[in-house]
Amino acid sequence: MTSSNTRIKFGTDGWRAVIADDFTFVNLKKVAQATADYIRQDLAKQGVKPKVCIGYDTRFLSDKFAQVTAEVLSANNIDVVLSERAVPTPALSFAVKTRKLDLGVMITASHNPPEFNGYKIKNAQGGAADVSVTTKVESLVGSSEVVEKKLPDALRDGSIKIVDIAKDYVAFLRSYIDFKAFKKSNFKVLMDVMYGSGNSFIADVLKGSGIKLTLMRNEINPHFDGRGPEPVEENVGKIISRMKKEKFDIGLILDGDADRIAAVDSKGNYIPPQKILGLLALHLHQDKKWTGDIVTTICGTTMLEHIAKDLMVELHETPVGFKYISNLMETKNILVGGEEAGGMGLKNYIPERDGTLAGLMLVEMMIHRKKNIDKILAEMEAKYGRYHYLRSDFKLKSKNYQLDPNQLKVGSLLGKKVAAIKDYDGVKLICEDESWLMFRFSGTEPKMRVYSEAKTLARAKELIKFGERIVNREIKYL
Repeated sequence: MTSSNTRIKFGTDGWRAVIADDFTFVNLKKVAQATADYIRQDLAKQGVKPKVCIGYDTRFLSDKFAQVTAEVLSANNIDVVLSERAVPTPALSFAVKTRKLDLGVMITASHNPPEFNGYKIKNAQGGAADVSVTTKVESLVGSSEVVEKKLPDALRDGSIKIVDIAKDYVAFLRSYIDFKAFKKSNFKVLMDVMYGSGNSFIADVLKGSGIKLTLMRNEINPHFDGRGPEPVEENVGKIISRMKKEKFDIGLILDGDADRIAAVDSKGNYIPPQKILGLLALHLHQDKKWTGDIVTTICGTTMLEHIAKDLMVELHETPVGFKYISNLMETKNILVGGEEAGGMGLKNYIPERDGTLAGLMLVEMMIHRKKNIDKILAEMEAKYGRYHYLRSDFKLKSKNYQLDPNQLKVGSLLGKKVAAIKDYDGVKLICEDESWLMFRFSGTEPKMRVYSEAKTLARAKELIKFGERIVNREIKYL
């Protein structure tokens, strides 16, 4: 039996599709069977049963999708650890690494709109499976018949074990932070978990500390208020409003599976992930005295170049997708790595992003410096420059689109000479005044993204508008 299965494609962070359209139980079983085939062909060791951990988020039917995945894998002579409850993606990754398992599967569509669900694969180190793995799994979809073992039978023979994998995750986070300092602090923190699987895990981590934590949108709501649980400024008006009206020292925001972070200062100003990455680098290097390089993506802020130079560390740049950062974290001494969408990975942990831990590190930075986040951010920008970063997304009618890169490679942008062009992942035009404009198709959604950054908000907005005009003119549907 063979099949092209052209509708099942892994993007920059797993396979994602609309529930009841492409993301069906039938297609999920095919992907799970392909995963089992990959494990048997590439990971199985003689005489040892492969072991896999499966987690899931709070999206519609995620628990059932996780169960079906477990049933297929267990029928393929693979031992499965199945999470007993919805968990953050990093909790799943942590379980894979610490339990010395062969692979992890997370049922989540992360920040996508509520009608989506998805399937992420994690390697034995807990990092995102690289393209060699996902391409192999993709190629195996439909190549063999799906086999299943119903959950009651698998529980009876022990091939599936339902486990609270979050317990060890919480214990590790408590050991990672400077808990003695947290016990003496009384900072007030407001956290918006956006109805996602981050839920109340940070409350468990902070239990017994002096931090006054308030959670919002921490109940389960698969509708996510009708928006994708993505911590971008247009989706977080509720926490911004509360920060303006109430007295908190920092606001933290997690995405749907709690592997991404954004923040809000005490006056209600949104702090984008680009600036958070800079803050984390400074905290880990200057306050915790850790060493290592910084990793960003092609659409990262210019400010990081100045921070890396001042700290005398190397700044690595990758394509968009945390799997590229994960690969570097597995092979090099990386202090912190992050992407513009809010995924942050930290040293002495799994090679994966974790929104909860990144948020805890921001609070720890405030404790160490005895200042709220507003003052720390102002000091960082005074030293390394203030940059205004914008992004505009174009929703596409189809994934069958094209954009001629040569039409984007111009000699100047709004009166400033283009000094450099990067085109290994999208097209980025960098001007002589450090402002830049970038075009890139999303790897997780049918969208075209336009980015800009400049030292003034006015120029950043002008660049975005200029980029939008180009996109409107150049995109053609096939």
